Amino acid sequence: MAVYLGDTGLVELKRDALDTALMTQLDPSDVNVDRKRFSVDFASGSLVSGDHLEIATVDGSLLQLVAGHAYPDGRWYVHVNQAGGLRLFDTFEKAVSGRVEDALPLELPTRIKQIKIRTRNSRYRCVARIKDFEISTTRETVDTTLIGDEFRQQYEAGLISGQGTLNCLWEHAYAICDPDYTTNAPEFPVYLASLVVRIQQGADFSGRFFIYNSGSSRVNSVWYEADCVVTNVAVTVPAGGLIETTIQFVTTGPVQLRSGMPPSYLLQESGDFILQESGSRIQLEDAT
Repeated sequence: MAVYLGDTGLVELKRDALDTALMTQLDPSDVNVDRKRFSVDFASGSLVSGDHLEIATVDGSLLQLVAGHAYPDGRWYVHVNQAGGLRLFDTFEKAVSGRVEDALPLELPTRIKQIKIRTRNSRYRCVARIKDFEISTTRETVDTTLIGDEFRQQYEAGLISGQGTLNCLWEHAYAICDPDYTTNAPEFPVYLASLVVRIQQGADFSGRFFIYNSGSSRVNSVWYEADCVVTNVAVTVPAGGLIETTIQFVTTGPVQLRSGMPPSYLLQESGDFILQESGSRIQLEDAT
């Protein structure tokens, strides 16, 4: 009989993608070429550093935002500063760091542009600095006396819902000199705190909560998978100790307990999917 320790557990999250475009106006005065920064009306309440944005003009004209980009639309990662200023980057880790020297150079639009912005986040990333987490599932009782036999059989056992807590060491920055720096930068606890105050998209995310992650294709991993909403974030700041954060969440859809290899896809360096001619994504397969 095997006994497992929690040191193989981890949490992955995927930022929620916005199906409805955010419409705004880009004025030439909104673009600061020297600081590689621009602004839009809703940035401080809708976008979070690390979001993968699709920016396009409404009328199909050239975007005229990133220098040398002669197309009506484009996809980049964004860093949002405290004042709502935006800088664009070609990778997620650079966007989280937000260093000016890594930002893409901008150009001044020749006229006012009506633009639309969508978030296109499609990749799971590990959450850094987690001390421990817990997730619980409950089954709610449903009154089935007033529904038909078919639906009664489906719901008579109740509906499954879940909730959980993440306890993390507080971290909000990612630097090239960090000893844990890798090209696949993780998410940070500060992102989950940012979700609570985000206006347009809300505080939802997709999560994978690994009870056991083997890291091998020959041994099955075990994890819960669900769409979640952050409900509460508490930050503890002791005078002589580590700053910690406690994040509480609830699930908003089916809770699945899965076993096997976590699904993954072939990705480009930018994080975009590699597509077949049919338009479907190329999924990784076990070669052994």
